[in-house]
Amino acid sequence: MSDDIQKVYDELVDRVKKAGLIISAGAVLGWDERTYMPRGGVAHRADQMSLLSGLAHEHFTDPKIGEMLARLEDSELTKDPLSPEAVNIRELRRDYDKQTKLPKQLVEDISRTTTMAQGIWVEAKQKSDFNKFKEILGKVIDLRFKQAEAYGYETEPYDALMDDYEPGMTIAEVSKVFAGLRDDLVPFIEKIKNSEKKPDLSLVENDYDVHRQAYFGKAAAAAIGFDFTKGRLDVTEHPFCTGIGNGDVRILTHYNPKHFNAAFFGTLHEAGHGIYEQGLPRDKYAGLPMGESISLGIHESQSRMWENMVGRGLPFWKHFFPRAQQVFPERLAGVKLEDFYFAINDVRPSMIRIEADEVTYNLHILLRFEIEQAIFHNDIKLDDIPQVWNEKFESYFGIQPKNDSEGCLQDVHWSMGIFGYFPTYALGNLYAAQFFAKAQEEMPNLTSQFEMGDFSSLKKWVNEKIHDHGKRYSASDLVEEVTGKPLSHKPLMEYLEKKFGPLYFK
Repeated sequence: MSDDIQKVYDELVDRVKKAGLIISAGAVLGWDERTYMPRGGVAHRADQMSLLSGLAHEHFTDPKIGEMLARLEDSELTKDPLSPEAVNIRELRRDYDKQTKLPKQLVEDISRTTTMAQGIWVEAKQKSDFNKFKEILGKVIDLRFKQAEAYGYETEPYDALMDDYEPGMTIAEVSKVFAGLRDDLVPFIEKIKNSEKKPDLSLVENDYDVHRQAYFGKAAAAAIGFDFTKGRLDVTEHPFCTGIGNGDVRILTHYNPKHFNAAFFGTLHEAGHGIYEQGLPRDKYAGLPMGESISLGIHESQSRMWENMVGRGLPFWKHFFPRAQQVFPERLAGVKLEDFYFAINDVRPSMIRIEADEVTYNLHILLRFEIEQAIFHNDIKLDDIPQVWNEKFESYFGIQPKNDSEGCLQDVHWSMGIFGYFPTYALGNLYAAQFFAKAQEEMPNLTSQFEMGDFSSLKKWVNEKIHDHGKRYSASDLVEEVTGKPLSHKPLMEYLEKKFGPLYFK
C-alpha cells in the first residue's frame, strides 16, 4: 500500500473520530438529562444538545471527508471488502451520503425539539395527559417528515426513517417477516389463554423492597457479564442503555416496589445491551464503524437473549432462586422453584410493553408499527392518537388502557423522535432466537453451565460471533454468517412452544 493512501486513510480516521467525540459528549448530556438533571434545566440542555449535534454534523459533512472517501474507495484498502479498513470506508461513505443530505439547521432543530419533548413527555406521562404532549409531538413529527424528504425514498417516508435503525430494511420486508410471526403467534396465544393452568402471580406482584431489588439486579447483571468497572447502573423513568465511549457504558432501570419482574428483567435487558456495547472492539476502532453496532435489531437481540432466553429460563433460576430466597425471605421463603418459575413466565395480555411477557410482547410492537405507518401516511390526526391507540389495543389484547399513561404515553420513543425504531424490537426477538438456537447447538452443555451460574461461554460466543465484527456485515448477512440460514420466525416459535408448552399444556 502506498504511503499516500495510508496518509489519507489516517487523516480520515482522525477527522471521523473527532466527530465521534462530539457525539459522545452529547451522549453524556443525554444520560444526565434522563437521570439527574433538574427539570428546570430542560431548555438550556436543549440548546446544548442542539449545538453539539450541529457541530458533529458540520464536522462529519465537511467536503474534505467526501474527497478522502473518493480517494480511498477504489484503493488497495478495499480489495478485501471485509477488512476493517474496507468496512470503515464503506460505512463512512454510507453515513456521509446520508448526512450531507440533511441541512445543519434541520439537525439542530431536531436535537433541540426532541430534548424539549422528552422533558414534556415525562410531565405528560406523570399526569397522564396526552394534550400536554400533543403540540411538541406534532413538531417532532413534522421534523421527521422533513428528514425523510431530505434523505429521499422510493415509496414510503417511513422506510427512510427506519433505515437509520435497521439499515436496508423496508416496510415491505418487515411486514413479510411479521406476517409469518403473527399467523403462528396469535393462535398460540389463544391456546395459552384457554389453558386452565395459571400461575400464582402473588409471588411476583407483591411488596419487593427497592433497595434489595437494586442489589439483586446488579448482582445478576454482573454474573451474566456486564463489567461494572466499565459501566454503571442508575434509575430513570424509562429504562435504556447508552454507550458513552470506550470503557464507559451506562444502563438504567426503573423500580416498581410492587412487582419483582419489572426492574429485575429490565436490568437484565439493559445489561444485555451493555454487554454488546462493552464487547465492541472500541479499543481499536472507537468512533469508527468497526467499533459500532450493526443495527438496533441486532442490538435488541442481545438484550432479549440475556433477559428472556437466559434470565427467564429454568437453568438460570436453579442457580439464582436460592439467592433470591435469601434476599427476599419474607416473599420467597418456602416457595417452590417451579411455582416461581411459572410466575415469572406468566403469559397474559398486559398494558405496558416493557413489562410484557415473551409471547405477547411482539403484539405490542406490531401495534406500534401499524400506528407509526399510519402517522407517516397522514392517516391519523394528532388529536386522534389516544383513541386510535386504545381501539387498536383492545383489538389486539382484548383490554383497553385506563388512561394515557398506560396507553400512548407509555413509551419515550416518540418524544425522542425515533420513529421507525419499534420494528427493531420484534426483529431483535427473531434474531435472538436464531442466534440462541445456534449457540445451544454448538455448546450443548450450556444448560448445565447456567445451572452452576456460569455464563462465560455464552458471553464469549456472542463476543466472537457478533460483537467483534462491528459493522462488518449487514444484519441479514450476519444472521446467515452465524447460523447458516436466513432470518425466519420459525426459531422463535419453536423456542416459545418448547418453553411454554410444558408450563401451560402438561
